[in-house]
Amino acid sequence: MPPVPTAESEANEQLARLAKAIAHPTRVAILRLLVREEGCIVGDIVDRLPLAQSTVSQHLKQLKAAGLIRGEVDGPRVCYCVDPGAIALLKELVTLL
Repeated sequence: MPPVPTAESEANEQLARLAKAIAHPTRVAILRLLVREEGCIVGDIVDRLPLAQSTVSQHLKQLKAAGLIRGEVDGPRVCYCVDPGAIALLKELVTLL
């Protein structure tokens, strides 16, 4: 888990960045799915959501950019999973409120 910032302003900025990444219901749904499944390939995520593959990919890109998920290339597919350290940091930052 990345260290929790000691300065309140830095903690606020970090929490705001992570909160922005999960500020869309689809991204929350993807995170919940990845927590339950402990990882999924993009095609499986698309099959479980009523969205186009390109839309799901854009949401995955935003979650990955925030550091909440990781993607591993497995041949022609990408398998995504949550980053447990980032999720723990998010929880910690929320409890500092």
